[in-house]
Amino acid sequence: MWEASPGVPFGADWTIRRDDGLPGTRARNGRPRTRIDAAGATPEWHDSTRRAQAAVKLQQVSENCFAVLNERNRVCDANSGLINLGGGVVIDTQSDLPHGRQMIELFGKVWRGMPKRVINTHEDGDHVWGNQLFEGAEIIAHRTVRELMPHVANPRETQELLKGADHFLPRMLLKALHPGALAIARQLQQDFDFDGIKLVLPTTVFDERHVLDLDGTEVHLIYVGPCHQIGDTIIHVPKERVVFAGDVIFRQCTPMGWNGTYEKWLKVLDLIIWLDPEVIVPGHGPVCGIEGAMDMKAYLEYVREESRRWFDRGLTSLEASKRIDFGPYGGYRAPARLYMNVERAYREFRNEAADAPWDHAKTFDAIYAVAQARGIEVEF
Repeated sequence: MWEASPGVPFGADWTIRRDDGLPGTRARNGRPRTRIDAAGATPEWHDSTRRAQAAVKLQQVSENCFAVLNERNRVCDANSGLINLGGGVVIDTQSDLPHGRQMIELFGKVWRGMPKRVINTHEDGDHVWGNQLFEGAEIIAHRTVRELMPHVANPRETQELLKGADHFLPRMLLKALHPGALAIARQLQQDFDFDGIKLVLPTTVFDERHVLDLDGTEVHLIYVGPCHQIGDTIIHVPKERVVFAGDVIFRQCTPMGWNGTYEKWLKVLDLIIWLDPEVIVPGHGPVCGIEGAMDMKAYLEYVREESRRWFDRGLTSLEASKRIDFGPYGGYRAPARLYMNVERAYREFRNEAADAPWDHAKTFDAIYAVAQARGIEVEF
């Protein structure tokens, strides 16, 4: 059934749940409610949608701004936004087609047509893999996002990893050589189906800033990368005092940074605090105020300081990650992702390039090893 939080209109939220407690569709006169995709089709639901345990929630955050939140808050559980003005603007399009269609249905509660515009906050697949559902929309992003998406967001690597985890010999090889890669594949299989994804690139790009006029309400796209990724963009709606932060902010889950520096990330968080929004929609995790930016800043400063201490003692980033106290951040989802932030600090201490590539399999193995060493749940 549809569940709505009672009370004032701002902050209202709706959650899709099936009668069996899993995310799904509301029964209407004994029949499942039909879902409509971007082309007007009525697709069959993927097994991943039926298997998903966590709700996907719509939350109103201001008069005309809304967020779709993936409440499980692990890797690929990205958030999306809607500005319900000027023909509609969707911000980020989810990690796979089933989640993208869930997002469209939820936004359909407040907006009755397909949007004229889509904004991609950066190049990662979990924020762009639903682009194809918005046929004919103007897709806006920083110039580097269009350049990097064919490499960074190519779904083939993820698709092949999940398929390998389903076959005996590749699975045994993964278990022996890359247990972390196998673990993340198993986790992703619980909630996601990456089949059928076709990469759709931005159609409009900008350099530093881009301003949209939506029925008299200005929306500012501000390039802030590289921070989490090279193409990072935040979306500020001054009139509504809302910032859609993309992956510049992770809330109640351990952040992951692939490019950029601590210094740049901290400066961007200061910028968001200076903008003084009433509401921040993070790339991952629940909606917050400026305390979300302040908490992120405190986490990054803490990890950088602790990393420096162990670096100076000659420990590797992996060994340091096994020893650094989680402190007040131990309750975050996926705390063993600490390794990525320690390794990022070590790269800076070694004066390595901020955009040096990561070996994904070895990175997931290291996160797995940290969780195992500390006796905590392995999650990404």
